[in-house]
Amino acid sequence: MAAKRDYYEVLGLQKGASDDEIKKAYRTLAKKYHPDLNKEPGAEEKFKEINEAYETLSDPQKRARYDQYGFDDPTAGFGGAGASGFGGAGFGGFEDIINSFFGGGGRTSNGPHQGADVEKQMNITFEEAVFGCKKRIRITVDDECMSCGGSGAESKNDVKTCPKCGGRGRVIMRQQTIFGYTNVEAQCPDCNGKGKIITKKCPDCNGKGRVRRTKEVDVNIPAGILSGMTIRVAGAGEAGFNGGPNGDLYIKIFAAEHPQFKRDGQDIYLEIPLSFSQAALGDTIEVPTVDGNVSLKIPQGTQPGTKLRLRGRGTKNPKGGSSRGDQYVICNVVVPTSLSKEEADIISQLQMCEKKEKKSPWEKFKSLFK
Repeated sequence: MAAKRDYYEVLGLQKGASDDEIKKAYRTLAKKYHPDLNKEPGAEEKFKEINEAYETLSDPQKRARYDQYGFDDPTAGFGGAGASGFGGAGFGGFEDIINSFFGGGGRTSNGPHQGADVEKQMNITFEEAVFGCKKRIRITVDDECMSCGGSGAESKNDVKTCPKCGGRGRVIMRQQTIFGYTNVEAQCPDCNGKGKIITKKCPDCNGKGRVRRTKEVDVNIPAGILSGMTIRVAGAGEAGFNGGPNGDLYIKIFAAEHPQFKRDGQDIYLEIPLSFSQAALGDTIEVPTVDGNVSLKIPQGTQPGTKLRLRGRGTKNPKGGSSRGDQYVICNVVVPTSLSKEEADIISQLQMCEKKEKKSPWEKFKSLFK
């Protein structure tokens, strides 16, 4: 005869597990190995072992004795742990399992239920994402039947309370198990859990209370929205059941990129070319922004890659607020590939001055190695 396994091991738990952890583990394993559902060899023995472990560990007194003595409890045989595999708290838990197998414990389906959500995608331009806009989208959903108001009946007089369940939508049924008969609560077979019976169906929806319909929905795109964000339109989804609210419409936004402007959150980046003289001597130029051209001062001695900030020229926060991000201007100094004679002469004079005063970057770099 095989030795008994530790009860905690049987339930896949550590010693000191909480009552909730014990109950959760028991319910999971009991469902998995119930002989009515699991026909594999050894499932019934495994199920008995699980119930025996749960009966002991779910009873505070039995568990305390088991933790102290294990299977060598001196009170065993006189009402102690291990005296029965299916009594007490364990059998109570088993009835909960049986109810879950055959539909018990669920919510009544004749109550109001929210309709299903709908998901769509929408493409917008870069400018629409920056400034926001109002768009209209077409969706096809199961909507409430206008003729019957969602009741599914031709008139109010054609809806009757189900006589079998008395309007509850649930009935008590006697179910045979390997341990005998037990009462379980299940969905009423006559009204399919609705609690109502339709004697004359609505001709437009054939008693469903819902019809397939294509409708247009207005969507407000907030300023500053980023590509990949999702907008929720409350109540624009599928129709609810039994007076329940409609589901929602979720729209995933895909914003087009701009050929020059690049976004990073609420900030906008723009690369601009500068001539050597503009970078060296400084300048004031007109720079494009999403609001139009603005004046920007280029400091004397601007280096390639310098980042200049234009405050408040970015985008708004799509979650609200009036503040805006910034626009950053990246300065790219363009080295000419061909020069006129006059340009070449001027640059040659600059080169002579640098050599004479040993101020060229190259001369300064060489001096580091002397």
